[in-house]
Amino acid sequence: MEKGSDISGFCKLSIHSRHEKLKELCGLDDGDIKGLFHPIDVESADRFIENAVGVMGVPLGIATNFLIDGRDYLIPMATEEPSIVAAASKAAKMARALGGFTTQVNPPVMIGQIELRGVKSFRRAKAAINGATAGILAAANECDPKLVKAGGGALGIELRKLSGRGAAVAHLLVDVRDAMGANAVNTMCEKVAPLIAEAARAIYGLRILSNLADRRIAMASATFSAESLGGNETVDAIIAAYRFAKVDPYRAATHNKGIMNGIDAVLLASGNDWRAVEAGAHAYAARSGRYEPLTEWKKDANGDLAGRIELPLSVGIVGGSIRENPAARACIKMLGVKSASELSAVAAAVGLAQNLAAMRALAGEGIQAGHMRLHARKAQKP
Repeated sequence: MEKGSDISGFCKLSIHSRHEKLKELCGLDDGDIKGLFHPIDVESADRFIENAVGVMGVPLGIATNFLIDGRDYLIPMATEEPSIVAAASKAAKMARALGGFTTQVNPPVMIGQIELRGVKSFRRAKAAINGATAGILAAANECDPKLVKAGGGALGIELRKLSGRGAAVAHLLVDVRDAMGANAVNTMCEKVAPLIAEAARAIYGLRILSNLADRRIAMASATFSAESLGGNETVDAIIAAYRFAKVDPYRAATHNKGIMNGIDAVLLASGNDWRAVEAGAHAYAARSGRYEPLTEWKKDANGDLAGRIELPLSVGIVGGSIRENPAARACIKMLGVKSASELSAVAAAVGLAQNLAAMRALAGEGIQAGHMRLHARKAQKP
């Protein structure tokens, strides 16, 4: 059957009933459900990391009500924080009333960096690298024929001058398709570094991808009615809170942390490298030279609240860590995403929803009231 995310009373169901609902809506089977609460055994953990001694559990919840680009999503979120899943679901329900979330995602292009030292003439080095680009890209793509067959691979090279005598960096641009891309990009960088250095008549240094994936930007927007938020005063208070974050990096850091509460939970559930995304997001927030919010909020012509988020999101739906983790596989199946770009769109929408929920709480009863209610609920359970 067609998935619907506006499930009334989902939070009131027993865990068994939630499982049955997910099987009904998402096509999960008993094996998928088992994977949700037995994600990795210790033998598998030993293949993931060195010196493994056990496996830690993180609660896995489902955010409901999300309508993204006209499609319903049930969104798995792995987090220990009591209020995150409830807040995201509530904000998504408000957005749903005015059409839900609209997204736009750039192609999945990652940047690999080859550091160059002793460049005598930047202009000559740039011309030489441009002339050798075809051969360098061909060498890079020999590293990953499967990626090339899937429509990805190395696309181009850009040379950037750095401060310091003879310092430069070559950026290898790689379309990584549905992967996070780190392994593919790093392998290519190591393969072509000698070729690039030879063309530039320089010495190569570090060869590694950048987590500032600013070619891989995801954007999401939504409108929330003033009535659903609690009236015009609440809209004005939320906009004032955004403006505070816009001019003060101390507030902006907490503002963006709230956004990443939601995004990280989606990435952890789907087996992605949330640390890489965190690093890129915060670097992107400081791209103007001052650390600023990743979202923007304003009042539209109807007096409703319009929000937008923009950030780099390097995520994947294929790869070793996902393949080895049954919970991640089940979560991706539950989401129903068919590409890394679609997962980026979902994560961006969750980030915007999380930010709206946090600012609405701050503008109203304060952040602690909701937190404490959920902490009290947790304490009451046996």
